Amino acid sequence: MQTEVIKVTPENLATAAEQAGALLRDGEVVGIPTETVYGLAANAFDETAVSKIFKAKGRPQDNPLIVHIAKFEELEALVTEVPEAAKQLAEAFWPGPLTMILPKSDKIPDAVCAGLQTVAIRCPSHPVAHAVIEKAGVPLAAPSANLSGSPSPTNAKYVYDDMNGKIPLILDGGQSAVGVESTVVTLALDRPRVLRPGGVTVEQLRAVLHEVDVDEAVVKPLKKGAVAASPGMKYKHYAPKAEITILKGSFEQFKAYVEAKNAEEHFVLCFEGEEKDFPHAVTYGRCGDGLSEANRLFDALRELDEQGAKTVFARCPSENEVGLAVYNRLLRAAAFRVVEL
Repeated sequence: MQTEVIKVTPENLATAAEQAGALLRDGEVVGIPTETVYGLAANAFDETAVSKIFKAKGRPQDNPLIVHIAKFEELEALVTEVPEAAKQLAEAFWPGPLTMILPKSDKIPDAVCAGLQTVAIRCPSHPVAHAVIEKAGVPLAAPSANLSGSPSPTNAKYVYDDMNGKIPLILDGGQSAVGVESTVVTLALDRPRVLRPGGVTVEQLRAVLHEVDVDEAVVKPLKKGAVAASPGMKYKHYAPKAEITILKGSFEQFKAYVEAKNAEEHFVLCFEGEEKDFPHAVTYGRCGDGLSEANRLFDALRELDEQGAKTVFARCPSENEVGLAVYNRLLRAAAFRVVEL
């Protein structure tokens, strides 16, 4: 299969979205930009098309997908009910990087939801994603457009690196603004619960709903035998080829630890301005600035592979606000290898 890449501009947006929409209506899979990361989209109502997503990614069948819609009014047909909490969250954060889990309607195939009785749904704010959903005329199931387990792509180049020859089309909508996947909150329990942190913070959710829990799997491995109710809950995920270890402590402690391990033999993943202290370093944002860290993390993980890193010591981000999303992704990239300094 030849994979075409179209650089989308305001002038060709309509025609590019129509080309993608036609492929999606025909049961194909298309790489599309969103404000979080790039997605691998297929018609959410077409089980055969959805199966092509799993095949292209090498994704386990027990990992549910997120369904993307163009406007709130499309939600009602996909779920058995729309609670008041969903309306409040949509008014505050849609379109945007928030996914809500609700009991699914019969319209959603089991393959989309990994056999669960719930469906994860979001309304992206990226103009290209929005246009493609409208032109396709159907909701789109779309996980991140990478090989399963590897860092999510935030630009079309990385989608092409992973998907060349596997899908017919990638729309290049520029660099993703957020840089990590959407926040996932389930409304299918007694109390709202965050299953995956993202660009919409726990603090922002609580400002709307007041009582919002955070699942322990956000910062701990999913318990053995537990079902992944959301994408991104698997033990190892978002990982480069290199072995990453997170070091928790001050910069001085971090530097001393790396030097004791022979800095010439290892790479470090550090914050801007710290790279000058190490022979092999890749940076991911500014210390304490979760937004900049999120924006850079996945690209930094891919750059480590491009530079041939084998072992990496990583500076630990804050666990506050968007920093929690960064910490969550880095924990899984490191397979929960953490050293307290």
